[in-house]
This record gives sequence, structure tokens and C-alpha cells, in this order.
Amino acid sequence: MRPENRRQVKELTLFRAMPDAAFDRLLAGSFFQRFPAHVVLIREGDLADFLHIVIDGGVELFSNWRDHETTISIARPISTFILAAVVKDAPYLMSARTLDASSILMIPSENIRTAMLDDSAFGVAMVDELAACFREIVKAQKNLKLRSGVERLANYLLRLDAEQRNDGRVVLPFEKKLLASLLNMTPENLSRAFATLKPYGVAVSAAAVEIANPGDLRRFAKPTPLIDDPKS
Repeated sequence: MRPENRRQVKELTLFRAMPDAAFDRLLAGSFFQRFPAHVVLIREGDLADFLHIVIDGGVELFSNWRDHETTISIARPISTFILAAVVKDAPYLMSARTLDASSILMIPSENIRTAMLDDSAFGVAMVDELAACFREIVKAQKNLKLRSGVERLANYLLRLDAEQRNDGRVVLPFEKKLLASLLNMTPENLSRAFATLKPYGVAVSAAAVEIANPGDLRRFAKPTPLIDDPKS
């Protein structure tokens, strides 16, 4: 692993307080690998042998049931994913595949569990990380159960605008089929939802979305930090 990548990982809240010697022990037996797009990294039901950290690119977390597939979430740099399975030494509840060319650090799960026992500060950091993951799940469930598809799309666009240039010009980070799955919609419903938002100043052309009247869209979407703020 390159020194700059090591520094990036060390700056994660999960590892920030860990002494360098302990961090080096944690990384023993780790793999840093570059994957092309659309490579399946893990499959639901498999045991969690590694903690995965997205260094560059993006990873789709998804699940299958019979002939149905749905996107659960998207992991972007720099972040871990499916931490709970590593802590519990349990099977993955989701599969993961790269969205585009991605750099992934894989730390043996046993190293993580050993470090939790040996380093109380790291154990506290793990609890904090798991709590943050739990809160994200609750907010995602509230978003799905309390809002219509159009409202979910409107709030997604507002959040994306805030994450990008905050000027009303948004670029969708992935194809619309994947966005529809992430928002628990069909591609046809997503298309109709974009059309419904036209009176609120939303115009879409391929991956480019213009929000001409952010205030109107915000009044329609009614965002709340208890669902939409990733830091709350």
C-alpha cells in the first residue's frame, strides 16, 4: 500500500486514535487491490473474512431474492462497508460489486476483532462507527416508508446538489437504472418522477440535472435532518 493511501486510511475516524505500531499490526496480511468495474467483491451468505475499505472508485451494496435484485446503498471513498458482519464473525447480509474501477483495502477480519480486544480506544471507535451505520439504516428506512418515490427523488437531488457545487447543476453519479433501484423505484417510475418535478424547476438531460428553482424544490421535498443529514 502506498504511503498516501495508508495516511488516508489512518485518517478514518475508526483508526485515527490508534498508535502507529498497533495500526501496522492491524494491517498485517492486508491486501490493497485495484479492481475493474462490475467485479463482485463479496456475496451475501459468505463469511466475512475481510473488512473492505473503499479507497478510490465506488461500490454498490445489493441483495437478491429469487429473481429480484435491489440496491441497498453505495459506498464511496473513503469508507468501510459491512462492518457488522466482521465484528460478529457472521455471514454477509449483502453482496458488493464495484461500480467503476476501484481501489479496495481488505483487512483480515480476525485482525479487527483482535484489535478490539487489545485496544479499548479502538473498541470505542468501532462502537461509534457501528452506531453511525445503524442511524443511516434507520434514516434510509424512514425515507422509504414515509415518502413517495417523487419525494425521495426530490430529496436525493437536493442532497446531491449540496454534495456537488451547490449551484443547481447536478450530475448523476451513476446510471438511472441504478438510481431507480437505490430509491426503490422502477426505471419507469423514476422517469415519471422526473416529469412530476418539472413544475418545480427540475430538468434532466442524460446524467445532467438542472434545478432552476431550488427553493420551490425544497418546499416540495421538505427535507429534514432526521432523514437527510448524513452527519446527524
